[in-house]
Amino acid sequence: MKLWAGRFSKEADKITNDFNASIGTDKRMYREDIEGSIAHAAMLGKQGIISPEDADAIIGGLNAIKSEIESGKLEIDPTAEDIHTFVEGELTRRIGDAGKRLHTARSRNDQVALDIRLNLMKECDAVDELLHHIIGTLADMGERYADAVMAGYTHLQRAQPVTFGHYMLAYAEMFLRDRERLADCKKRMARSPLGACALAGTTYPTDRYQTAEALGLSDICHNSLDAVSDRDFIIELSSCLSIIAVHLSRFSEEIILWCSHEFRYIELDDAFSTGSSIMPQKKNPDIAELVRGKTGRVFGDLVTILTVMKGIPLAYNKDMQEDKDCIFDAVDTVKACLTAFIPMLETMTVKTDNLRKAAAGGFINATDCADYLVSKGLPFRDAYKITGSLVALCIEKNTTLEDLPLDEYKQFSPAFDEGVYDAVNLDRCVKGRTSQGGPAPENVRAEAKRVRELLAR
Repeated sequence: MKLWAGRFSKEADKITNDFNASIGTDKRMYREDIEGSIAHAAMLGKQGIISPEDADAIIGGLNAIKSEIESGKLEIDPTAEDIHTFVEGELTRRIGDAGKRLHTARSRNDQVALDIRLNLMKECDAVDELLHHIIGTLADMGERYADAVMAGYTHLQRAQPVTFGHYMLAYAEMFLRDRERLADCKKRMARSPLGACALAGTTYPTDRYQTAEALGLSDICHNSLDAVSDRDFIIELSSCLSIIAVHLSRFSEEIILWCSHEFRYIELDDAFSTGSSIMPQKKNPDIAELVRGKTGRVFGDLVTILTVMKGIPLAYNKDMQEDKDCIFDAVDTVKACLTAFIPMLETMTVKTDNLRKAAAGGFINATDCADYLVSKGLPFRDAYKITGSLVALCIEKNTTLEDLPLDEYKQFSPAFDEGVYDAVNLDRCVKGRTSQGGPAPENVRAEAKRVRELLAR
């Protein structure tokens, strides 16, 4: 059954039907389609637009269809044009003329706009739950490795001392921002387009606020043209998902580097690694690499919806059918990445001895040496130059600032004394960085606690 039959004198060509159909994509919205139809039918009955008996028959029929789809008793017809056609056709087959009254004061335009909003609100919650999990894992790791000294990097060069716990909590901050963005995006989704009909509302005495409230939405879309043509919420969610993917990809790149033989900072659990078909020694970080690769796919989904929407005049256009393929793919991809990434992170072994060994060899305490001279009264720029010369000397002599004899320090400045060795001690360097947000272990533990408190809310 075509919902648009009547105007046409011949059947659509099979090519047209196949190209026009969206059932393969939108069948995942059957729950939302039925929930929206139940709310709509209840409103029609209350407003006297259809009889209470017809409203009850529609609601009963829709509940039965939903139950049977969920149990597997009823299969969604893959030849239906879309999920809306399938549900309405099945309803009419079961309850007769009452089913034909469901679509009174409604169009597929406002119907699909509602369904996608309801569906994506649930998906926001599902992604948020995964983010909650990974943040909790990172908070635990932050506390566990609060004292594990390692090199912090700029330009992928060893820069200053931090701790592995501090490093993990940096990613926790990223994912906390992701949760904020999702929550903010969801607020703008929670507005009902139902009742805007095709584009110009209706002459029936509908109550759009009733259906919005019944569906748990905070408001209605206040302009009927905008209600059916707005896909900003999809663009916004796709952007949020792309940023999550950026964070996962950056983290994946770190893990790929860290488990290489050149770094050896971590080792991935065998259950979350793969091997080579020809090289028996290989242990590959395939999950991290796939997450890094799938990020490009999520970006592509964002570009798709932006491109689809950029030239569309008001109101609904068939181009907008493409919105679901890209946003569902972005949602599914990010959920899959988080689902695989979290246990990989939870089971990896952190090689704290290697972290410390690498930190000792990178002159990451050079700034602390310069700060030591500043404490002795030298201007920072003079202290910076002297320390740079000391680093050059250490490289020439294949030694470190910790092991350089005091008499060699004094050749560069008489301000040096035995206190310089305390100043350049890596543990002291880290413990001294107590400024807000710094890597001192006490800060890291406090930050881990703060993150857990945020999650508990």
